[in-house]
Amino acid sequence: MLGQAAGQMLGLPVGLSRGQYWPLMPLLLLLAGLHQGTGLAAPEHIRYVPQLASPSLAGTLTQSTFTLEQPRGQFSRLNISDLDAIWLVVAHSHATQSFTAPQRVEDIPAPADFPRRGYYLTLMAHRVLYPGNQTGKQLRVLRVGNDTSCSLAKPGCNAPLPGPGPYRVKFLVMSDRGPVAETEWSSETRLQQAEALQAAPGPQSAGTVVIIAILSVLLAVLLTALLALLIYTCYDTCGTTPISGPEQSVCVRRYDTHHVTSPPATGGS
Repeated sequence: MLGQAAGQMLGLPVGLSRGQYWPLMPLLLLLAGLHQGTGLAAPEHIRYVPQLASPSLAGTLTQSTFTLEQPRGQFSRLNISDLDAIWLVVAHSHATQSFTAPQRVEDIPAPADFPRRGYYLTLMAHRVLYPGNQTGKQLRVLRVGNDTSCSLAKPGCNAPLPGPGPYRVKFLVMSDRGPVAETEWSSETRLQQAEALQAAPGPQSAGTVVIIAILSVLLAVLLTALLALLIYTCYDTCGTTPISGPEQSVCVRRYDTHHVTSPPATGGS
């Protein structure tokens, strides 16, 4: 039975008799041990789909970030310990099929690897931060792309997203021995885009042309009136106010304020 189990694990035909298995027993056990020791076992699947936060929350989607609900109570499995790291995998929508969970902590891709691999890991946490019972009215969300100061080459950096997407995410649980569990991929998320101002398509109507012409004439008349007023003000000020320089002499007429004339001088006798 042990030989048949090892043979089935390695994909050998099951129709062999017990006598045919015994000569191959050492080789089967050796290959089975190597197969189990590779550490490439698929992580446990958690039936949870990451969700965007409520649309009523301001800033759920921006040009470089999006906000997720926290996966509260989703990691209470027996094979997940409080020390296991829970990562958020951010991927381009077309790169989800080629995603391979890293087998070592040293292999965790950083945002700098995003253009080449199409995915990276960020927002590392532990399940104690995602309890199932939420107390109080505190808002529990995860904002992806919210750190503008971290290094792109640092694993776990939550750098702003480089484009509008679309993106898909999932949570990956890793221990020091490799991946332990993972959730399902989320639906596609597209970020906001800046809209450029564009002229109205098609020819202008006759009414629009007439209105534009009238406004242009009124604007020209207004500018002409302002210019004339400016010239008149300047001329009036400069024409009535005498300005004398240091070299110019100013003549002042002598006035007799009391209209009193001195009597003529009489000669002395």
